[in-house]
Amino acid sequence: MTDENGHIRRDLEKINPGGFTVMGIIVTAMIAVLIATMLEQDKTEIDPQKDVYLFLHGRADLQEKAETALVAYGFPKEKIIKASSENVGKAGDYIAMLWRPPRPDHIKIQLITRVKEVEYEKIFGLWKGVIKKDIDTISLDAD
Repeated sequence: MTDENGHIRRDLEKINPGGFTVMGIIVTAMIAVLIATMLEQDKTEIDPQKDVYLFLHGRADLQEKAETALVAYGFPKEKIIKASSENVGKAGDYIAMLWRPPRPDHIKIQLITRVKEVEYEKIFGLWKGVIKKDIDTISLDAD
């Protein structure tokens, strides 16, 4: 266990590398399950009293289909607002974004968590100050 100078050394012959491998796999699996559980716990209930801002990304032809999907999801039709660069929501409102442009196949639902005051920007407007988190997706595919 010690060398000629009295320093402690590991006796590598006695270490079972297979045991470390198995233990490493078990620990990795436990961490993966823990992370998945934590991600799954973020179930945000939809508040039907809040507005939902619909981003069409130039696909006005999909507006009716998107609104139908949002209503089926639980948003009241009268709370669905076509998004504009000047009219941003407030914390607690929702964003429904056709995703992924230019050929979206689903709607990304996001919760607005904070709105920072920002200068108007040509492309993003005042939305660049909106802090949001993804909460769900809705398919746009036909039944």
